[in-house]
Amino acid sequence: MKKRIIIANWKMQLSFKEAKFLAKEILIKIKKKEKEKKKLKDFDIVLCPPFMSIAEVAKIFTTKENSKRNILSCGAQDCFWEEKGGFTGEISPLVLKELGCKYVILGHSERRQFLGETNEMIHKKVRTVVNLGLIPIICVGETREERDRGLKEHTILTQVSKALEGINLKIYQKIIIAYEPVWVIGSGQAIDSQEAEYMAKIILQRTIDIYPLPIVHNNIRIVYGGSINSTTVRSFINQETIDGVLVGSASLKAEEFIKMCELMPL
Repeated sequence: MKKRIIIANWKMQLSFKEAKFLAKEILIKIKKKEKEKKKLKDFDIVLCPPFMSIAEVAKIFTTKENSKRNILSCGAQDCFWEEKGGFTGEISPLVLKELGCKYVILGHSERRQFLGETNEMIHKKVRTVVNLGLIPIICVGETREERDRGLKEHTILTQVSKALEGINLKIYQKIIIAYEPVWVIGSGQAIDSQEAEYMAKIILQRTIDIYPLPIVHNNIRIVYGGSINSTTVRSFINQETIDGVLVGSASLKAEEFIKMCELMPL
């Protein structure tokens, strides 16, 4: 079984000080659990703060307490598709790597919707991120209109195919694909876990169409995102194909996020 993962996307919800404080609070609570002999199970925890907070949050994760077990990793919420150049206002993935980021969320539905990101743009970002040794978290998901028209499978297959087109993963390169139905993000209501499992299997099959089985089994993880919290997380993570969760608003409270971590199975 693949190593599980829980990813916190803090979006643009926190100030510089708030993000720094929350990262410290989560690390402290994890250390406290371990001192109480309630050691969290072996899975990856990724925190994706706003851009301006990344450097300080990444520093927190280089402390002796964290680096000993690599409890927490830092991720970014987006990047540009070039390492450097005349791209005013954009974020270099190379700089993110220098700051200590290991993961980058790409193609989130909010960026597709509000900033006009296309499948082609997301593909270029994925290629650059993978080549730099970072791990892309590729978000895919259908809108309510697409679902009502019976296009949910087509939408997901297209997004996955376009994102990975022509990218030949090497044995040391990894990717994560996050299924996030657009119509539930921020609604507070997650979809049925069996439905999420069905869509995860659709994604899995497409990756099998693209890559050799050993690469799929060892280098690709599929996660679910969309109104996840401590009351719903277990129903998703216990599914056969879902390897983890991408958490939004529920990750903004340390107590709730740690509770979710405690519910993660082996």
